Order: sequence, then structure tokens, then C-alpha cells
Amino acid sequence: MFKFHGVTLLAPVICPFNNSKSISFARLVEPKAVVFECGPNCGCGPKCVNRTSQRGPRYRLEVFRTPKKGWGVRSWDYIPSGAPVCEYIGLLKRTEDLDPAADNTYVFDIDCLQTMKGLDGRESRLRDVSLPSYLQKVDEEVSESVPFCIDAGHTGNIARFINHSCQPNLFVQCMLSSHHDIKLARVILVAADNIPPLKELTYDYGYALDSVMGPDGKIRQMACFCGAQECRKRLY
Repeated sequence: MFKFHGVTLLAPVICPFNNSKSISFARLVEPKAVVFECGPNCGCGPKCVNRTSQRGPRYRLEVFRTPKKGWGVRSWDYIPSGAPVCEYIGLLKRTEDLDPAADNTYVFDIDCLQTMKGLDGRESRLRDVSLPSYLQKVDEEVSESVPFCIDAGHTGNIARFINHSCQPNLFVQCMLSSHHDIKLARVILVAADNIPPLKELTYDYGYALDSVMGPDGKIRQMACFCGAQECRKRLY
């Protein structure tokens, strides 16, 4: 047993050190490159402050019909900034196995490194991204491709109904717990602001304009109806 920042740990763990030498303490103030939560080899219990996203839903979420955007999601409860709201869940697939002619509306690429470093036309969510040294080799290996994705089209949870916004109140956070393979990171939606009850939950889908191709090879376009003051007018 030893103490780290005043917290007694039952066995030596590397999670606190991978989190820039600090435990996440249940809430994130801002997005991080990767959050390492405690896993099966950490020796701590399920109530550990560094297992917050593993405890399941904490807020009462509701699917409701919006005027212009189809289904949306809101919470009956107040959600504090930095709190994990829900995980994006679906079938894990290889990106190369997707049918380009099918409706891939609910496919979420596990492109954590690309998103964080602004690759593929997506805006970087971080000003200064620094990864643990042993992950930098992984960065080089996956920077040119996104090998895995989460398909929530037929099997998923409430996260599939959360709409896009150009000024969202949630952000996407990659988390690792049971393993440290960045290509298979868990995708967690975290509150970016203090969210009052019944306010619609949204996150930025991160599409680059003219980046979506139809099965006929032509560029597809979709209007954005988020209604934000700084709306980009197009989703892609």
C-alpha cells in the first residue's frame, strides 16, 4: 500500500502517472488527450474516484422529439461541468468492413488521436496535446487510418440519439481502463458546461465540410439546424 497525492492505493498503479501525474477525481475540467481510469490490475475498489465513468448512468436521460432535428436527448437532472454523461455504445467493427452503400448515420469512428491532433480536417479539441511516451509509437501507427469504429445503428444506447451542435454542451473524451490500446478506447461524452435540467444535450460531430461521400461517389451535404449563434450552417 502507498499514498499518491493523499490517496491510499492498495497496489502500485500507473493510471495516475499516465494522467499527467494526477487522478481525474470524478470530473474533467477540460478535454485531455487520454484519460486512464483504474483497471483490473489497480487493486482499488469500484468506489475509487478514478473509476467514475465505469459506474454506469448517474443522470436520468430522456429521448424526446425536437422541432427540426428528429430525436434528441435531455436530462431531468442538473449535470455539473466535467461530469461523464454517457458512453457511446454499439457494435465494435473494423472500419474497412463497413458497407459504403449502407446508412452509416450511427457509426462513430474511434479516431481519438486524429481528432485530438486535428487530422482529417477535424478541429483539434486541445491546444497542446501531449501523450505518454509509450503511446507516441501508437500515434505514428494509426495516424493514417482509423481501424475500428462503433456502429450503433442496430445495437446501441441512448447516446445514438444525441444531436450535433456547433456550440455543444458535451465533449468527446477517450478513456482507457481495462486495457491501454488507444485504437480501442472507450468513447465517453462529458459535460462541457453546467447543464440545467431539460436542456438538450449536444456534442460536435466533427465533420469536415465536403468530407462525406455517397455510394455513387458524389459529395453529400447536410444542413445543420443546431440553432447556435455560431452555427456553420452545414453538418458536412
